[in-house]
Amino acid sequence: MEPGHWSSEHSDALRDYFLKGMSYAEIGREINARFGTAYSRNAVVGRAKRLGLAAPVRMMSPSIVPSLPGEPGLLSTRRAALPYLNLPPQSALKPAKPVKLRCVGVRPRLIPLVELERDDCRYPYGGDKEGEEIAFCGHPRLPGSSYCAPHARVTRSPGPASGRAAGGVALRLVSAA
Repeated sequence: MEPGHWSSEHSDALRDYFLKGMSYAEIGREINARFGTAYSRNAVVGRAKRLGLAAPVRMMSPSIVPSLPGEPGLLSTRRAALPYLNLPPQSALKPAKPVKLRCVGVRPRLIPLVELERDDCRYPYGGDKEGEEIAFCGHPRLPGSSYCAPHARVTRSPGPASGRAAGGVALRLVSAA
Protein backbone atom coordinates (compact mmCIF):
# COMPACT_ATOMS: atom_id res chain seq x y z
CA MET A 1 0.00 0.00 0.00
CA GLU A 2 1.31 3.47 -0.86
CA PRO A 3 1.93 5.73 2.15
CA GLY A 4 -0.46 8.47 0.97
CA HIS A 5 -3.28 6.22 -0.27
CA TRP A 6 -6.25 5.50 1.97
CA SER A 7 -8.84 3.00 0.81
CA SER A 8 -12.50 3.86 1.23
CA GLU A 9 -12.83 1.18 3.95
CA HIS A 10 -10.08 2.85 5.98
CA SER A 11 -11.61 6.30 5.50
CA ASP A 12 -15.02 4.98 6.57
CA ALA A 13 -13.49 3.42 9.68
CA LEU A 14 -11.72 6.70 10.46
CA ARG A 15 -15.02 8.57 10.12
CA ASP A 16 -16.83 6.07 12.39
CA TYR A 17 -14.14 6.16 15.08
CA PHE A 18 -13.97 9.94 14.87
CA LEU A 19 -17.72 10.24 15.42
CA LYS A 20 -17.37 7.98 18.50
CA GLY A 21 -15.09 10.66 19.98
CA MET A 22 -11.82 8.72 19.84
CA SER A 23 -8.51 10.56 19.71
CA TYR A 24 -6.40 10.48 16.56
CA ALA A 25 -3.85 8.19 18.20
CA GLU A 26 -6.61 5.77 19.27
CA ILE A 27 -8.12 5.87 15.79
CA GLY A 28 -4.74 5.06 14.25
CA ARG A 29 -4.23 2.10 16.59
CA GLU A 30 -7.72 0.73 15.87
CA ILE A 31 -7.39 1.04 12.08
CA ASN A 32 -3.91 -0.51 12.16
CA ALA A 33 -5.15 -3.44 14.25
CA ARG A 34 -8.28 -3.94 12.15
CA PHE A 35 -6.70 -3.68 8.67
CA GLY A 36 -3.06 -4.57 9.33
CA THR A 37 -1.84 -1.13 8.26
CA ALA A 38 0.81 1.13 9.77
CA TYR A 39 -0.80 4.57 9.80
CA SER A 40 0.78 7.06 12.18
CA ARG A 41 -1.22 9.47 14.29
CA ASN A 42 -0.18 12.29 11.96
CA ALA A 43 -1.40 10.33 8.94
CA VAL A 44 -4.78 9.96 10.65
CA VAL A 45 -4.87 13.70 11.42
CA GLY A 46 -4.07 14.57 7.80
CA ARG A 47 -6.68 12.19 6.40
CA ALA A 48 -9.32 13.49 8.82
CA LYS A 49 -8.62 17.05 7.66
CA ARG A 50 -8.86 16.01 4.01
CA LEU A 51 -12.19 14.32 4.75
CA GLY A 52 -13.44 17.57 6.26
CA LEU A 53 -13.83 16.21 9.76
CA ALA A 54 -13.65 18.89 12.41
CA ALA A 55 -10.77 18.62 14.81
CA PRO A 56 -11.82 17.33 18.21
CA VAL A 57 -12.30 20.02 20.81
CA ARG A 58 -9.03 20.52 22.61
CA MET A 59 -9.26 20.14 26.33
CA MET A 60 -8.02 23.11 28.29
CA SER A 61 -5.77 22.40 31.22
CA PRO A 62 -7.63 22.77 34.47
CA SER A 63 -6.98 26.04 36.22
CA ILE A 64 -4.71 26.08 39.22
CA VAL A 65 -7.58 27.17 41.43
CA PRO A 66 -10.36 24.55 41.49
CA SER A 67 -13.88 25.68 40.75
CA LEU A 68 -16.12 26.51 43.67
CA PRO A 69 -18.92 24.13 44.68
CA GLY A 70 -21.92 24.69 42.43
CA GLU A 71 -19.85 26.20 39.59
CA PRO A 72 -19.30 24.22 36.42
CA GLY A 73 -15.82 22.75 36.30
CA LEU A 74 -13.40 22.99 33.39
CA LEU A 75 -12.82 19.24 33.25
CA SER A 76 -14.67 17.15 30.70
CA THR A 77 -16.49 14.02 31.81
CA ARG A 78 -13.77 11.82 30.34
CA ARG A 79 -11.02 13.74 32.13
CA ALA A 80 -12.96 13.89 35.39
CA ALA A 81 -12.26 10.19 35.89
CA LEU A 82 -8.66 11.16 36.65
CA PRO A 83 -9.16 13.69 39.47
CA TYR A 84 -5.48 14.31 40.27
CA LEU A 85 -4.30 14.82 36.70
CA ASN A 86 -2.53 18.19 36.32
CA LEU A 87 -3.74 19.48 39.68
CA PRO A 88 -1.34 21.06 42.15
CA PRO A 89 -0.90 19.48 45.57
CA GLN A 90 -3.35 20.48 48.29
CA SER A 91 -0.60 22.42 50.07
CA ALA A 92 -0.35 24.77 47.07
CA LEU A 93 -4.05 25.60 47.29
CA LYS A 94 -3.85 26.88 50.87
CA PRO A 95 -3.56 30.65 51.28
CA ALA A 96 -0.02 31.80 51.91
CA LYS A 97 0.89 33.33 55.24
CA PRO A 98 1.40 37.08 55.06
CA VAL A 99 5.03 38.07 54.81
CA LYS A 100 6.36 40.45 57.42
CA LEU A 101 8.43 43.01 55.57
CA ARG A 102 11.58 44.38 57.13
CA CYS A 103 12.58 47.98 56.68
CA VAL A 104 15.36 50.24 57.87
CA GLY A 105 15.42 53.80 59.05
CA VAL A 106 17.90 55.10 56.49
CA ARG A 107 17.45 58.38 54.67
CA PRO A 108 18.91 57.53 51.24
CA ARG A 109 20.92 60.06 49.29
CA LEU A 110 19.13 58.93 46.06
CA ILE A 111 22.17 59.12 43.81
CA PRO A 112 21.80 58.23 40.10
CA LEU A 113 23.87 55.30 38.82
CA VAL A 114 26.27 57.48 36.82
CA GLU A 115 27.16 59.51 39.93
CA LEU A 116 27.79 56.55 42.30
CA GLU A 117 31.28 56.42 43.73
CA ARG A 118 33.17 53.17 44.31
CA ASP A 119 32.37 52.98 48.04
CA ASP A 120 28.70 54.07 47.86
CA CYS A 121 25.81 51.77 48.85
CA ARG A 122 24.10 50.26 45.80
CA TYR A 123 20.70 49.60 47.41
CA PRO A 124 18.14 50.63 44.73
CA TYR A 125 15.16 52.95 45.19
CA GLY A 126 12.41 53.58 42.64
CA GLY A 127 11.84 52.01 39.25
CA ASP A 128 8.58 50.43 40.44
CA LYS A 129 6.40 52.46 38.09
CA GLU A 130 6.76 52.78 34.33
CA GLY A 131 9.36 55.43 33.51
CA GLU A 132 10.33 56.04 37.15
CA GLU A 133 14.03 56.74 37.64
CA ILE A 134 16.12 54.37 39.73
CA ALA A 135 18.37 55.92 42.34
CA PHE A 136 20.67 54.37 44.94
CA CYS A 137 21.20 54.79 48.69
CA GLY A 138 24.71 56.23 48.36
CA HIS A 139 25.81 55.93 52.01
CA PRO A 140 29.25 54.39 52.68
CA ARG A 141 29.12 50.64 52.08
CA LEU A 142 30.51 47.89 54.31
CA PRO A 143 33.83 46.35 53.24
CA GLY A 144 33.15 43.26 51.10
CA SER A 145 29.50 44.24 50.52
CA SER A 146 27.60 46.33 48.00
CA TYR A 147 25.43 47.83 50.73
CA CYS A 148 25.69 50.03 53.80
CA ALA A 149 25.23 48.32 57.20
CA PRO A 150 21.43 48.79 57.47
CA HIS A 151 20.77 47.65 53.89
CA ALA A 152 23.15 44.70 54.26
CA ARG A 153 21.01 43.47 57.19
CA VAL A 154 17.80 43.87 55.16
CA THR A 155 19.13 41.96 52.14
CA ARG A 156 20.37 38.98 54.12
CA SER A 157 18.26 36.27 55.72
CA PRO A 158 18.10 36.33 59.52
CA GLY A 159 20.19 33.81 61.42
CA PRO A 160 23.68 32.45 61.03
CA ALA A 161 25.06 31.59 57.59
CA SER A 162 25.07 27.86 58.38
CA GLY A 163 21.35 27.99 59.23
CA ARG A 164 20.53 29.73 55.93
CA ALA A 165 22.39 27.16 53.87
CA ALA A 166 20.72 24.23 55.62
CA GLY A 167 17.24 25.24 54.38
CA GLY A 168 18.20 25.72 50.75
CA VAL A 169 20.97 25.23 48.28
CA ALA A 170 24.39 26.62 49.11
CA LEU A 171 26.15 28.01 46.05
CA ARG A 172 29.88 28.42 45.76
CA LEU A 173 31.83 30.20 43.04
CA VAL A 174 34.18 27.67 41.47
CA SER A 175 35.78 29.89 38.86
CA ALA A 176 35.14 33.28 37.35
CA ALA A 177 35.26 34.03 33.66
